[in-house]
Amino acid sequence: MILAAVHDTYGIVVAQVGNPTPEAPPMAEKVMQLGRYFTWMILLSGVTAITYGGGRFAWEKWNGGGLQSPKMIASAMAGGAVATSAGTIMNAVIGA
Repeated sequence: MILAAVHDTYGIVVAQVGNPTPEAPPMAEKVMQLGRYFTWMILLSGVTAITYGGGRFAWEKWNGGGLQSPKMIASAMAGGAVATSAGTIMNAVIGA
């Protein structure tokens, strides 16, 4: 009997609340657009770093240089690979 009364009261309260409609927060589209810009900048910087590292290796090899800074070049290439991967992951998470 008490359970039936609680059930009826719960039904009345839920019926009054209704079904709220979801709404995007203010400036949500601008934040998503900014995120897309950052994703593209990260992808571009990663590809640029990989290209720079490969070009620097080739330049020093063809000019007979002794690879004066192999750590710096390898770091640029590794950083480019990480940045490009991060940009791709961000793009997948955002769903663009």
